[in-house]
Amino acid sequence: MKTLFFCIILSWSLTATAQVVTLQPNTNGTYTNPIINEDYPDPSYIKADDGYFYLYATGENIKKSRDLVNWTYVGKAFSSDNRPTFVPGVNRFWAPDINKINGKYVLYFVLSKWGEIDSCGIGVATSDKPQGPFIPYDNPATPEPEQGKLFRSYEIGVRNSIDPCYFEEDDGKKYLIWGSFNGIYIIELSDDGLSVKSGAVKQKIAGSAYEGSYIYKRNGYYYFFGSSGTCCSGASSTYHTVYARSTSLFGPYYNKSGGKLLDNQHELLIQSNSAWAGTGHNAEIVTDKNNDEWIIYHAYNKKEPNIGRMALMDKIIWTGDWPRVIGQSPAARAAKPSF
Repeated sequence: MKTLFFCIILSWSLTATAQVVTLQPNTNGTYTNPIINEDYPDPSYIKADDGYFYLYATGENIKKSRDLVNWTYVGKAFSSDNRPTFVPGVNRFWAPDINKINGKYVLYFVLSKWGEIDSCGIGVATSDKPQGPFIPYDNPATPEPEQGKLFRSYEIGVRNSIDPCYFEEDDGKKYLIWGSFNGIYIIELSDDGLSVKSGAVKQKIAGSAYEGSYIYKRNGYYYFFGSSGTCCSGASSTYHTVYARSTSLFGPYYNKSGGKLLDNQHELLIQSNSAWAGTGHNAEIVTDKNNDEWIIYHAYNKKEPNIGRMALMDKIIWTGDWPRVIGQSPAARAAKPSF
């Protein structure tokens, strides 16, 4: 979750009290959006060794599911006595990105304080279990008050350093993609993914119109998915999910007509409709047993925007190696994934 030119993501805590509405489990082969109808912004998922999908969100909540439709609350990512503190005065994390690296569950996250776009930064924590608790990585090169820190904006030279996305190449090299409305950047990580590789140099891969980055590799192409517009204005939010593709992880990324992502040229994937607003910050793409692919993201219910940004899901259809979502907007009801 993010907001233009500010190094903090505007949360429900600034706009509303949390409300939770319980849906009855779907048993008839279909599901309805939202899949989580409470404030659950900036989702990131992983399928764990126990067969469950675990979904993380800004605010530290973790839920699990067998089918991506019916979710059970697990807990918080961090315990009360072991939290990252490398940005003073911030006690909640934002925009999680969950991965499994070398047998460990590795969680990248943001610590950000309102308006301080140069002091915010990206952290990393690990756990042996997907439900946590996650322990901020104790980098021997980092002073103890800054445990869990990967880097801060002023250290890496990228203003508004938020919204991390981990990507591992086929050769095992590991990278972090990040940024928000000051350009999207990529840099190589250490072999364990817990620090920036010594001597690594950042490279810009997208222009100034994006945040919430995610890279997906398919059929020889790298697809950049990102969010553009205003994220956090309730029913008036203009957030929408866009994409471009490249034959290289480092770009250049192009839209269908050959426009460059570096020049803020892209294709539209998901936008608002009469029921939903602010459709953005997608999670990883999920492939089911039928090889159908699904994308999870957040949006406001226009009738109940004070609840916050709920989690939604839609099927991706591929045509000529270009993705699309039917109607370019959230479905009301659709067939469930098969697992």
